[in-house]
Amino acid sequence: MIYPVEVRGVFATNAYFYIDDETHSGFLIDPGAQAKKLLQIIDKQKFTIEKILLTHGHFDHIGAANEIQQALNIPICMQKNGRAYVENPVWNLSLACGLDITLDNVTYLDDNSEIILAANPNFKLKIIPIAGHTTDGAMYYSAKDNAAFVGDSIFNGSIGRTDFYGGDAQTLFKNIEEKILTLPEETILLSGHTPPTTVQAEKTRSWFR
Repeated sequence: MIYPVEVRGVFATNAYFYIDDETHSGFLIDPGAQAKKLLQIIDKQKFTIEKILLTHGHFDHIGAANEIQQALNIPICMQKNGRAYVENPVWNLSLACGLDITLDNVTYLDDNSEIILAANPNFKLKIIPIAGHTTDGAMYYSAKDNAAFVGDSIFNGSIGRTDFYGGDAQTLFKNIEEKILTLPEETILLSGHTPPTTVQAEKTRSWFR
């Protein structure tokens, strides 16, 4: 089950619960704000969240992670280059918006490793590095469910900005072309700020052609 939730801080961001139907256990992806709202959903739906997964370290994707981690006593996980962002409020852009958001209790994942649900080892995601929007950009991919949580690398009809710290347009486009648009065409792409799209749909866009 994919359970999207819009959270609002300085910006509106899509957080996602990725939940195993059999066990009601799973992962929370990009809790950018409104920790209390997300915790209430967890309680109401009786979800057991094993890990918080971050697609990258910008503050609008990490803003509620500390509070949820402390409430649930679970790890925060992200791509290994994320330290440069989550420990630096300049790089994660929170300082520019009048905030000072950092994380200091983070597990850094190996590229292309699997995040396996303890409650059901058949339920898993693969972390695939997608640098370009940031140096630590990552996609969490489920071949079983034809779904990819892509953060701000690609949106419905556009691609991510590359004018922030660590951004690089050539790198982003190369990674999108080689790692995202080579997935099966029916793969659902779940981004940080737009409605879902598919690999097939994005191949028809003017930005790609």
